[in-house]
Amino acid sequence: MLRGMNRRRAIITSGAALGAALAAPAVMAAEPSRPAFTRRNLSSFASVNWRDHFDQLGKATVIADTTSRALHFWNADGSDYRVYPTSVPLTEDLTKRGVTEIIRKRIGPDWTPTPSMVARNPDLKYMPPGPGNPLGTHAMYLGWPAYLIHGTHDTRKIGRPSSDGCIGLYNEMIAELFALCPVGTQVKIL
Repeated sequence: MLRGMNRRRAIITSGAALGAALAAPAVMAAEPSRPAFTRRNLSSFASVNWRDHFDQLGKATVIADTTSRALHFWNADGSDYRVYPTSVPLTEDLTKRGVTEIIRKRIGPDWTPTPSMVARNPDLKYMPPGPGNPLGTHAMYLGWPAYLIHGTHDTRKIGRPSSDGCIGLYNEMIAELFALCPVGTQVKIL
């Protein structure tokens, strides 16, 4: 017999292990199944290396990964690297991928729906800056018309496909990123 192990302890231990093994299928079966496509309000934060996408960092570099739902930022010398959770476009046809740059920045942006947005929802109207504005507190306009990196007042959107093409961040995070990114920051949407 093993040292420290008596017959009674062996029976209790093996009985507990057998009970757990027999109960496991029932416990697993009781877990509600979720469709594979369902994601909670999280980002998988896949690792991204700027060198895989750009020859140099330029003024600053932003890579928005729509698969992992994360935005990666590097300053001009690479000494400051940050990752932010994002919202991403609702559908693949709303997703624009490629290289562009930040051409304009605005604190307290106003919002005008695009014609395609109005076609899908005729109730959409112009919105001045404020709590109901879908662009949140800050917006950085990209070289592509109607594509932005912006904040959102609706925090449920972060980590989810929820935009009409833009990359959205929590308001506190877009304010931080806004201060870090000069006009001319290179941007790649994956």
